[in-house]
Amino acid sequence: MFYPFFVSLRKAFIPMASVKIVLVKHKQKKDGTIPIAVRIIKNRKPSYIFTGEYILEKDWNTEEKCARKSHPNSTRLNNLLQKKLSEAHAQVLESEASNDNLSTKQIKKRIKRSGNNTSFFQFGAERIKNKYLAGTFSVANAELSILYNIEEFLNLSKTKTRKEIIQDIKQRRKNRISKARKNGRNTPEEIKYFSKLKKLSFEDIDTAFINKYKSFCASYLNQKTRTITNQLIFIRTLYNTAIKENIVDRKHYPFAGEKEKIRISSGNKIGLSREEVSKIEKLDLEKNTSIWHTKNVFLFSYYFAGVRISDVLEIKWSDFVDGRLYYQMNKNEKPVSLKIPAQALNIIEKYKPFKKSKNDYVFPFLKKADPNSKEDIFKKTRNATKLFNKYLKRIANLCEIEKNLSNHIARHTFGNIAGDRINPLMLQKLYRHSNLKTTIGYQANFIHKEADDALEEVLKTSP
Repeated sequence: MFYPFFVSLRKAFIPMASVKIVLVKHKQKKDGTIPIAVRIIKNRKPSYIFTGEYILEKDWNTEEKCARKSHPNSTRLNNLLQKKLSEAHAQVLESEASNDNLSTKQIKKRIKRSGNNTSFFQFGAERIKNKYLAGTFSVANAELSILYNIEEFLNLSKTKTRKEIIQDIKQRRKNRISKARKNGRNTPEEIKYFSKLKKLSFEDIDTAFINKYKSFCASYLNQKTRTITNQLIFIRTLYNTAIKENIVDRKHYPFAGEKEKIRISSGNKIGLSREEVSKIEKLDLEKNTSIWHTKNVFLFSYYFAGVRISDVLEIKWSDFVDGRLYYQMNKNEKPVSLKIPAQALNIIEKYKPFKKSKNDYVFPFLKKADPNSKEDIFKKTRNATKLFNKYLKRIANLCEIEKNLSNHIARHTFGNIAGDRINPLMLQKLYRHSNLKTTIGYQANFIHKEADDALEEVLKTSP
């Protein structure tokens, strides 16, 4: 019964971090000067923030922690050290007042950030670098594209016509793509480029900036609402993180209150009908050609409730156990287990003659990928999906399907045919959604019967 009291008592006596100006003597230079640093100690763990200043030991007052008057620039140096000390104290007090319980390294990071005036591009580059190192290359590349768009917006010419500006933007993008195709995309080099850009601060990104940027994206980049929204989400995410790391004050936040509100619109999701799927199934194509593989991958995805194409390509023979498919989704790393439908089994049988081992890929597109390189697997997957979209257009023409046939439509097709005949909880499991609300919102795109019946009823009773 006294446990909560002792817990609060224990929290009250958590030792505060101590902050001091010190000389780091073991870093002494050959000329005898010693670096001056701000030392932070918490839980007996020290961390040092070097000021970039050096001093001879004879010019240092150990008791007062400042430069003696014998130092030629003692006043200037002491003012600088006092400023550094105050910044460190402020960050320590703020973290302890908010019960963040930060480590000395985290406090050090906050202090360095608050004093460096980190730009939006630099902060964005750091986030993208972390995504790249974590192997989420698709996210890293998408967010790099957003930084390029924002840079184009900042460099918008005031003397050229809209047509000329659009042509210039397209040419720069074409040059980047051409260079990437010729030499391979050098993502670390692109990240390094943005890590040096200091021309956009977080304070510059206000409501007016966002409204102008949205207009730029629509007018000069010809982007749809959802694409623009994705970019605003990226800006908002960076802004929120920057606030947490004390790079920018919350008062500048452009997405609060009655300011810019991000609304995610749900576009029309159109899937194939059973008849259209049947046309694709019956389509006779030459075996082992690219279009033949495209048909098989698309149908395989549909048969497993719209497995993402990137996941289909990574499926190995070892993923089939006791008549079930076991795999882990790339998007959210969720484990999935599904019974193999007879239709999918027919496709699998077509690829058995090419099986080399249990760890071999079922479909051929990643067979030459370096198994130890996530980036090489990502690149070959991306190239394959581009190829699929190309051949799916041909398949649509051959089957006289007027809908825009693409990779993701396999998922929409399953949703369209499922309609309202399957319990939402079961659909959630089949779709691998984390939240039932996501499933209900997603499936609402394919449930039309009630609305159709209501419309028909009204028109039927009209005079």
